Amino acid sequence: MNSMKNRIQSAGFTLVELLVVLAILGLLIGLVGPQVLKQLSSAKTDTAKLQIADLGAALDLFYLDNSRYPSADEGLQALVQAPTDTPRWNGPYLKKNTVPKDPWNLEYHYAFPGENGAYDLYSWGADNSPGGEKDDADILSWE
Repeated sequence: MNSMKNRIQSAGFTLVELLVVLAILGLLIGLVGPQVLKQLSSAKTDTAKLQIADLGAALDLFYLDNSRYPSADEGLQALVQAPTDTPRWNGPYLKKNTVPKDPWNLEYHYAFPGENGAYDLYSWGADNSPGGEKDDADILSWE
């Protein structure tokens, strides 16, 4: 009976053992966490660059069909819905029939005519204002 009582008492973890495990987990999270957040930030920027490239390709297809880019008033919506006076429109030019938002859930900016090319297409990043660094950096079609 006494040996059974000893087995039951030694079956669990001591408070010291649990505190050591929690301290180790805390250290691991402290070391790995910032690296994971850095990768997430980089992934959003990379996604915005890819989306801008896809939108640029769709704008070029629109141009080939209509001999012009969408006006500033028509905007990127012209890639999924035919503007008036475009009899050769052969869209939608985007797969999902919707204009995507940037990774920060903001609208992409489109200007025609562009100051840096035929058109300007860009995202101002997480802060949605010109300039910035890291997550707030601008993603531009002409760079």
